[in-house]
Amino acid sequence: MIRVLVADDQALLRGSFRLLIDSEDDLVVVGEAADGRQAVALTRTKSPDVVLMDVRMPEMDGITATREIAGETRVLILTTFDLDEYVYSALRAGASGFLLKDTPPDDLLKAIRVVASGETLLAPKVTTRLIAEFVRRPARQDFQGLDNLTDREREVLTLIAHGLSNAELGTRLHLSPGTVKTHIGRLLAKLQARDRAQLVIAAYEAGLVTPR
Repeated sequence: MIRVLVADDQALLRGSFRLLIDSEDDLVVVGEAADGRQAVALTRTKSPDVVLMDVRMPEMDGITATREIAGETRVLILTTFDLDEYVYSALRAGASGFLLKDTPPDDLLKAIRVVASGETLLAPKVTTRLIAEFVRRPARQDFQGLDNLTDREREVLTLIAHGLSNAELGTRLHLSPGTVKTHIGRLLAKLQARDRAQLVIAAYEAGLVTPR
């Protein structure tokens, strides 16, 4: 079972999310939080696999809460707001995915499973806005750890930033699934990144990938 914590300041939405998630055989809601502070506390007592996190909440916002718990569980940001800075801040805080609340129910359920499996998920609209945000930000050529990457690791990092999955990486570079995972593991360690989302950020911030 994939254990889910729902954090949203609107009780009606929390209840709707619970009904949707609990209707699936492999998903279960283990708690509800009305604000970011409760989300942090419940994460540490309920140990969810995924926290479905709203951005704007009282006491503590979703971005701050994500920063507090990103090392303990995976966070899927779900909000009505698609402003560039929210996306950027959420991913920098350690979120593993970002969806808008107008996402169809089936897509939300798939997103929870994807994030729980260790992958990163961004809605297409969000991805477009995120890249636009990087266009406005100066590249950091001295990004920590970049100089320690091998040519192959740089190549893998670049392709990850362009959105290729593990299977696509293996096909493009003629690598086995195990070798692809090894390269990604080394990238995470060398760049001190929590997950794939932060690898994408590292590639853009370092100027390794240029937004189109």
